[in-house]
Amino acid sequence: MASVLPKQVDVAIIGAGIIGMSTAWALAKAGLRVAVFEKGVIAGEQSSRNWGWIRTVGRDHKELPLAMQAIGLWKEIQAQHDVGYRQTGVAYLAESQDDLDGYRKWLDKALPLGVPAELLNRDQLPDLFKSRSARHWIGALHCASDGVAEPERATQAIAKLAIAAGAQVFEQTAVRGLDREGGRTSGIVTEQGRVAADAVVLAGGAWSRLFCGNTGVSFPQLKVHASVLRTTPVDAGLDLAINGKDFTCRKRADGGYSVSQLGASVADLTPDSIRLCRQFFPAWLSEKKYLKLRVGKRFLDELMMPTRFGSDAATPFEAHRTLDPAPGMKSIGVALDKLKQAFPEFQPAQVAHAWAGFIDVTPDAIPVISGVDSVPGFYLASGFSGHGFGIGPAAGALMADLVQGNTPLVDPHPFRLSKYDRH
Repeated sequence: MASVLPKQVDVAIIGAGIIGMSTAWALAKAGLRVAVFEKGVIAGEQSSRNWGWIRTVGRDHKELPLAMQAIGLWKEIQAQHDVGYRQTGVAYLAESQDDLDGYRKWLDKALPLGVPAELLNRDQLPDLFKSRSARHWIGALHCASDGVAEPERATQAIAKLAIAAGAQVFEQTAVRGLDREGGRTSGIVTEQGRVAADAVVLAGGAWSRLFCGNTGVSFPQLKVHASVLRTTPVDAGLDLAINGKDFTCRKRADGGYSVSQLGASVADLTPDSIRLCRQFFPAWLSEKKYLKLRVGKRFLDELMMPTRFGSDAATPFEAHRTLDPAPGMKSIGVALDKLKQAFPEFQPAQVAHAWAGFIDVTPDAIPVISGVDSVPGFYLASGFSGHGFGIGPAAGALMADLVQGNTPLVDPHPFRLSKYDRH
């Protein structure tokens, strides 16, 4: 890692998760002077805590062009560093006709976009699983070119690629705020000093709303607490990544499985929940079957956290280097039980480790990858809503194109910040 702050760069990036590092990699490959500033460590939060899926299946159709572009980039990464990327296939299982009807509706829109997914019937499932499930699935939405990678390795590998291309990375270096001249971004103020920059990209994950608000930029974003476990190694013979609703699993490179479920997500009631209630209420209603609301200590923690602060003293970013919440063992324990009931081969599996993180969510569950109109030279890449790992390299490439003024391969319109403007 770099140690001496540069006086000036072309682009300063705030946040060393997969989005920030992918952006740095793309910009450095293009020959720009890039520096990444991280208040904690590379991939210390959600980028190393997610399921590790790289999927097209089940995504919002606006994200599918990014998801398909990302596959080629994941192959490029894997060719240079072993991040455990492999095209295992991903399947969303159907237990009812309503499930199948929903998958068919999604597929009808996805196929014209070039997604090579398919609907499978009950008779095709044993070949897909390489075994016979104890549950009565009636079909599945499957894409053989979807896959997985190891989150603990991936962002670190992309950081190595970015550094090899000329980027600098500064860990334990919180960015306190923007420098501006004449209303335009002129650089950043870090806890170690100022750095001039022609453009600044905020890829701050769950911290992005706080940074934006202190800058005078409105960004509707909340945090969702998500839990995952990994099992001890088990010879279950299942390479496919599966979403069975009340459980999800994917095989890990260490021989165990990462297990969770859609219902392992909890939205803590916070002051921002109240402030953003009007914008998020439709999403809460549509996801209430899977997303639990919780009232607890988080409300007071965030109530006491300053939302406005200067750059001449320590900020909340220094006070909270890494968000490391405790996992919800009950929900992920249920997920493992359901997995064992569905596939008896998993009976010997034990919980080896469990963890949690905070997902940065937006009202429409679509990320923002956009310039900030009110602050020229300031860009935002955040709100990936639990979908960011798989599309991370492509999202970074898109952001790099926007910063450089290039015509991107993927239409950026669905990801503009201005879509949340109140009219």
